[in-house]
Amino acid sequence: MPDPLGASPLATADIAAPGPGTRVLAVVRAMRPHQWVKNLLVFVPVVLDHKITHVESMLHAATAFAAFCCAASSAYVLNDIVDLEADRRHATKRFRPFAAGLLSPTFGLVFAPVLLAIGFALSWGTLPASFVALLAVYVVLTAAYSLYLKRVAVLDVLLLAGLYTLRVLAGIAAADVRFSTWLLAFSTFLFLSLAFLKRYTEVSAMDGAPTEQVRRRGYLRADREWLGSMGGASGYLSVLVLALYINSEQVVALYRRPLALWLICPLLLFWIGRMWLLAYRGRVHDDPIVATVRDPSSYAVGALVAVVLYLAL
Repeated sequence: MPDPLGASPLATADIAAPGPGTRVLAVVRAMRPHQWVKNLLVFVPVVLDHKITHVESMLHAATAFAAFCCAASSAYVLNDIVDLEADRRHATKRFRPFAAGLLSPTFGLVFAPVLLAIGFALSWGTLPASFVALLAVYVVLTAAYSLYLKRVAVLDVLLLAGLYTLRVLAGIAAADVRFSTWLLAFSTFLFLSLAFLKRYTEVSAMDGAPTEQVRRRGYLRADREWLGSMGGASGYLSVLVLALYINSEQVVALYRRPLALWLICPLLLFWIGRMWLLAYRGRVHDDPIVATVRDPSSYAVGALVAVVLYLAL
């Protein structure tokens, strides 16, 4: 009898009895190292405070990055265990190690706390207590998200955006750099747009009636257009915050040529508009971070932004 999920008998056999090499690779995949790019956000406040050449600040930020990678991987393992049955029915998520049967839920329940312990061990005693507290808040919020809050419409995207912004705050605490309410506001709106993008792609991938609900989510198929409008608006609000920051008195203390920073606004408008256009065309992965990393224009925009920041110094 053919596999209802479309897998070949050989693939099914491989999943049932993975070899040592396959199991190691599965463990690495379960940690989702490609998602660690999100944790680079801890370096953002260090760069914007012009302390990229300050060795101690960069070392503390690097430690914070490693701690967040361990904590995030722990959360991903927990999330995959909680979503096991839903993932097995998903077109792409069914290939995740736990859903595919390469790793057992029992292993995950042991592996997740180990990763979490490593994350706290890296930061305990080497970074300020405020960073450890923020890491603990991150762990609590991600656990709450995995267990229940991802099912609550609107609250889920606010929480996802908050988790991105929390990484920026953790970078400030770890490296002991200046806190900026402008950076906080900008991050909140930009990451809210990415959170809406994630939900938009999930809803767009659904088949069925408009009233059908996304499995383990609080959205209906009919919510697609609303998610798109909210996501686009949030992204453009982040550019507005940046424009207001450029006109503020604070920017003069950091940049000799602040007017050059205006060039970042059209770059961000282009990038945000492009990401949402690709999403409307069905060309965005269900994770916006993966889509960003795979899109060459993201690197081009990032490089140009770096050049503009350098010219503004």
